Amino acid sequence: MQQPQRTIAIAPTQPIKRVSVLGSTGSIGTSTLDVISQHRDAYELEALTAQDNVQKLIEQALAFRPAIAVIGNDAHYAALRDALQGSGVEAASGAAAICDAAARPSDWVMAAIVGAAGLKPTLQAIERGATIAFASKECLVCAGELMMQACRNHNATLLPVDSEHNAIFQVLDFGASDQIEKITLTASGGPFRTRALADLDDITPAQAVAHPNWDMGAKISVDSATMMNKGLELIEAYHLFPVNIAQLDVVVHPESVIHSLVHYRDGSVLAQLGMPDMRIPIAYTLAWPKRMSVNTPRLDLTEIATLHFEKPDMAKFPALRLCRDALISGGCAPVTLNAANEVAVARFLQGDIKFTAITRIVESTLEKISARAISNIDDVLACDAEARMIANTL
Repeated sequence: MQQPQRTIAIAPTQPIKRVSVLGSTGSIGTSTLDVISQHRDAYELEALTAQDNVQKLIEQALAFRPAIAVIGNDAHYAALRDALQGSGVEAASGAAAICDAAARPSDWVMAAIVGAAGLKPTLQAIERGATIAFASKECLVCAGELMMQACRNHNATLLPVDSEHNAIFQVLDFGASDQIEKITLTASGGPFRTRALADLDDITPAQAVAHPNWDMGAKISVDSATMMNKGLELIEAYHLFPVNIAQLDVVVHPESVIHSLVHYRDGSVLAQLGMPDMRIPIAYTLAWPKRMSVNTPRLDLTEIATLHFEKPDMAKFPALRLCRDALISGGCAPVTLNAANEVAVARFLQGDIKFTAITRIVESTLEKISARAISNIDDVLACDAEARMIANTL
């Protein structure tokens, strides 16, 4: 008797996703490439960009073979071009070339350029309707309304990479925003959470950069130490999620295990937990709307045993107040705040000012720039330039 033929169902293979990493040599960029390296058969690199770290960019370009590698600083172009000769990787340089890289046809873009410098490249990716995983919170701080409107106009998708916003994204019910009571962002408190206010004047750049939980770049680490980072994230959350300013809260959680919480009106509180490792939220955005395996430390609550929570000390960390006030003021205030902070942090890292002077310079700059509306990117850039000039003078 003839046996019936069996039909074997073969699952369709997933299409290879083309990705671009803007800011590939920073902490987020290198973590992104580490995640991709664990799934090389699923991803191809379209573009890698960096500002100054040409040697790191060369190493990455030779390892991942993107279509193009771009160095922002033109002085490093010759070194990049010569190192990539014969590799099949195109070399380019300059701010315009970084924007061009963002406009190239990749499916997914990691926007990890630190500071306001990431604004134009991120908008380039938005305007072609890409899926953008963004870690450059300053883009939403400086131009939140403009960026979100651009996303709506061009059908682009923004996926938050910051661990706090990524956590909210994972547990927030976007279809029932009227059910949300509030959102709580967690903060580690930085390395000086328990240090007396009188002792903060003597903080060195090396101490400020040594974050107790996270492996981050120098600028973001200093922002964490002043808690400016959490204030900027509060502004970012306002633009990303369907809540008002009064529904945003911050709690200090030194272990950095709970990354944020969403409170619902029935008393339920949903939280996302995980080890403090940026590869976890990066992997979530890279595989979204699915999930992917990634080689990261696993959370063991019995090993951690105890979690702590406390209210932030607003006297010791006035940056939180400055950020909330800037959000309430709106217009050019958040742009001014961000620009002044970037200047002050850079001057602190150079040893020009004391740690406690960072927030004083930010507050003084805010007082010196008159309130005005932001209608377009040119308005953002003009306010940014004015704030930097004033902050440097201060």
